[in-house]
Amino acid sequence: MQGSAISRLFVSCLILITVSAGRAQVPVTAATPTTPSIDRRIEVLIRSQFSVPPEYDMTLGEKTKSDTTDYDNLPVTFTHEDKKITVNFLISKDGSTLERVQKFNLNNNPVLSIDVDKRPVRGTPAAKVEIINFDDLQCPYCGVLNSEILPRTLNHYQGYIKIVYKDYPLKMHPWAMRAAVDANCLASLNDSAYWAYVDYVHSHGQDISGAQPDAAKSFVALDHIAQTMGTENKVNQTELAMCLGKQDESVVNQSLKLGTSLGVSGTPQVFVDGERLPSGAPRVSELWPAIDRALKAQGIQPPPQKAPETAPSSK
Repeated sequence: MQGSAISRLFVSCLILITVSAGRAQVPVTAATPTTPSIDRRIEVLIRSQFSVPPEYDMTLGEKTKSDTTDYDNLPVTFTHEDKKITVNFLISKDGSTLERVQKFNLNNNPVLSIDVDKRPVRGTPAAKVEIINFDDLQCPYCGVLNSEILPRTLNHYQGYIKIVYKDYPLKMHPWAMRAAVDANCLASLNDSAYWAYVDYVHSHGQDISGAQPDAAKSFVALDHIAQTMGTENKVNQTELAMCLGKQDESVVNQSLKLGTSLGVSGTPQVFVDGERLPSGAPRVSELWPAIDRALKAQGIQPPPQKAPETAPSSK
């Protein structure tokens, strides 16, 4: 277990390396007749700097011309069993410096164009700042965000923000997918019914799971809740019943795919106008400054804040 944990940490570090901005410079001592070969010195340095687990093999690729003056591209591949990841470095032509550079396209940042078309909106639809939450209806910390943190935030930023949920049911939660599908059935018919369902499910998770968890019983309970919320919000019952019976997971799966492409791995995951907050239910002291930054970026003065209370966090 310890070796697996180290391997996971190493791979995570490499992923962080590939997305970190700027240039990390690592000097490589000039070769002398008594020093190891340049390839060996590169390997030793990288293994040391990035804590490469000893079970990972490391292969240096062929150098190619780079866009950086006096430097060549040097791909380095790390392999262990079925795991393989390639990280691109720059090496100076004189063999004295190794660098890690990552370029970003400021005109094509996917977190700034998350598809929320036809999703129910909470808050002010025309608001300038959009909060997107990748949500799991069986996730306790999502429940904290939904019932405590976001209502308080909406109250503070009345007229300034809008909130949209995207589906991200985790496989570890046996009825999360069913809940998401049912929620989408309501969303396609009535926004109020959708939010009523989301609020109820988030606040009654233990009741839905039951004292002795049984997925089939939870499915029945979720469908009944959806029908009840549909009735209370005057949803067309025939259309709702057909949708609930069909259990089409395609919309939810599209949201899952999108979230995964954005690096979402847990819930809740909140984005404030494209700014990704730490995974988990953000504290007010984390969420509100992000909203203020987004407002100020658009020339809007945020409402004055009182001293924020600390909200629960999943960390």
